[in-house]
Amino acid sequence: MPPALQLCFAILAAIEFVLLAAATAHAVMWRREPRSAALWIAISILVPLGGPLAYFVLGINRTVRRARRKLKGRAAAAAALAACSAEARASAVGPLDSLARLGDEVTTEPLVDGNLLEPLWNGEEAFPAMLEAINGARRSVALCTYIFDVDEIGNRFAEALAAAAKRGVPVKLLVDGLGSWWWFSKLQRLLRHSKLLVRTFDPMGFTPSRLLHFNLRNHRKILVVDGETAFSGGINVSARHLAADSARPGCCRDLHFRLRGPVVASLMRAFADDWLFAAGETLSGEDWFPPLAPAGTSLARGIPSGPDANIERIYWVLSGACQTAQKSIRIVTPYFIPEQGLRHALMAASLRGVRVHLILPEVSDHRPVAWATRSYLWELLMAGVAVSYTPAPFDHSKLVLVDDRWALFGSANLDPRSLRLNFEYNVEAYDPGLVKVLEAHFDGLVAKGRKVTLKEMDGRSGLVRLRDGLSKLFSPYL
Repeated sequence: MPPALQLCFAILAAIEFVLLAAATAHAVMWRREPRSAALWIAISILVPLGGPLAYFVLGINRTVRRARRKLKGRAAAAAALAACSAEARASAVGPLDSLARLGDEVTTEPLVDGNLLEPLWNGEEAFPAMLEAINGARRSVALCTYIFDVDEIGNRFAEALAAAAKRGVPVKLLVDGLGSWWWFSKLQRLLRHSKLLVRTFDPMGFTPSRLLHFNLRNHRKILVVDGETAFSGGINVSARHLAADSARPGCCRDLHFRLRGPVVASLMRAFADDWLFAAGETLSGEDWFPPLAPAGTSLARGIPSGPDANIERIYWVLSGACQTAQKSIRIVTPYFIPEQGLRHALMAASLRGVRVHLILPEVSDHRPVAWATRSYLWELLMAGVAVSYTPAPFDHSKLVLVDDRWALFGSANLDPRSLRLNFEYNVEAYDPGLVKVLEAHFDGLVAKGRKVTLKEMDGRSGLVRLRDGLSKLFSPYL
């Protein structure tokens, strides 16, 4: 071998040794889960150069310091809200008081009374309500969405936002750099001559700084109009959420909510934090944060979660709900890759007599996630958890109901990416009337679906089990 080639191999070997040592040391010191650390170390060893580099790009959370720095100086979260009275809280919360107290401790937002929360089924109900609110805006419009497709729905939203800006309403549009990257250039061209401001949350790119923040994704769906009316849930700006058009590629069912009352200020604060992060602009004043009068009887709290100071907030609330439940836990989720703590909380609830029922889509838009999910179901079924599959189209809804009294809805899926990596936004509500409506929806899904049995899971072939197990191995990164 020529000396020059020997020198090149020696240099590469030295670089590999340094990168492997650095990746291994960092994983051992900072990865929370031993299995995750072991997997990254194995990848770093088995894939020379590429493995350690992948760890430095995807495996390190750099968000905490960056988010805190960008959000430094934000106003106190509860300053604009009056927390509910002790009597109203005790009446609404009832036997779930320990869950409410957990929320007090782990979230940045207070429980507030006087809210009206209205479920909107699929894009057929959500899009007209959202567009009507934008068209009637007088003071401000703030829209954050993971996906903004330039299709017939995206065009209608773009026209409504541009028209609001043209008549002098301040309009802020925030899209995620990954969720909308394919369409963003088209969206920019569509809005080029409008007066609204469009920003991307961590744009995609191949520069070192952007690659190092590839995992920093904003999965929230928030629309706030005039600081008074808000919309949030699982629906993106996309015609794919028109569930009646079953022939459309990617068609899905989903659930969104219209919110009025004091909790709207919480959604506006979450958007303002994200806008400060992405645009460097502080939103304040009554155009964005007006005084909010009671609009209903729901006791509600916004729960922002993300890989910054709000890390794992939704995860903790979910775990607390499983441990607090006395009668029933009903869950609808499109992606179910539960970490051990949440999985064991569900199983323990079932074993102590709580009726636990999980609804998943029969047809998934993400096959590796669906394969990984199947590898978890057998032990849940063994513990008495009921599991149902809903038929096509794909169900993208995210909903948790506990004891006929408590509901949790928003953007977060029950997987590691949503509960640890993404910026998400959920709302918890103590409202028996609302929960009754949502339980009726849940029961309808069960009636249309089919029950998953332990025999079905045990009957998988060896090849299918291997496929599912391999997907499970990489599930934290799906």
